[in-house]
Amino acid sequence: MNCPFCRYADTRVVDSRLGKEGNNVRRRRECPSCERRFTTYERVEEILPWVIKKDGRREAFDRSKIISGMQRACEKRPVSVEQIEALVDQLERKFQECGDKEISASLIGEAVMDTLHDVDEVAYVRFASVYRQFKDINEFMSELNDLLKNSH
Repeated sequence: MNCPFCRYADTRVVDSRLGKEGNNVRRRRECPSCERRFTTYERVEEILPWVIKKDGRREAFDRSKIISGMQRACEKRPVSVEQIEALVDQLERKFQECGDKEISASLIGEAVMDTLHDVDEVAYVRFASVYRQFKDINEFMSELNDLLKNSH
């Protein structure tokens, strides 16, 4: 592991600990050249499906995009960062377990909306309004009415 400070190529591990969830390892490292310490996190590289975008492009699954979208939808709502990360972990596992090599972006968006619907209805509406790109207020009101019907 290269030192992030001086770029020395051979750092040593001072301490290793299992992460909170047990799915990663936290390592404290020290550089023998500049003697600075830093932390790295190691996790199993899981094989996730490629994402097929609306325009047909294919790109690697990017967990950070889902987290970012959910964080924006949950801004100023009673949903913690830990909750969001746990929800994304569940979604990621679901996409891995399906066994498909490719998955459509729309399937991911729908799964995120379903998840947010169960967690926080305001966050769900926020995410849906961006994801579904409502063309006018009538489409938006229709979605809100469906939400109200299903919540009673």
